[in-house]
Amino acid sequence: MNTEKYIVRLSDEERQELETIVKKLKGTSQKVNRALALLHADTNGPDWTNEQIAARTGLTVRTITNIRQQLVTEGFEVTMNRKQRQLPAVPQKLDGLQEAQVIATRCGSPPEAPLQKIL
Repeated sequence: MNTEKYIVRLSDEERQELETIVKKLKGTSQKVNRALALLHADTNGPDWTNEQIAARTGLTVRTITNIRQQLVTEGFEVTMNRKQRQLPAVPQKLDGLQEAQVIATRCGSPPEAPLQKIL
């Protein structure tokens, strides 16, 4: 009996999707590792402890705990697909009007330069 705090219970559809990801190595290595960890942690399947999963997959126990926690608290889709950022990594420096002014200045004709006497 597994004594983990976060219990993984996968539906048949979720289990089938995870098995497809593992068999076809579909997606990033992170996604495949998460799928392996969840398949091994499923209470309706092997129901392995975090230490057993870590020994089999090469993941750390902490990573497996985080995967379990994310599945229970945030759901299957968020666990398998990375969270999308709420804000961009770098905020925009110019708004649309300022950007249009810069483009107009850059694409316009150059300003008149006074003629200089060549020595």
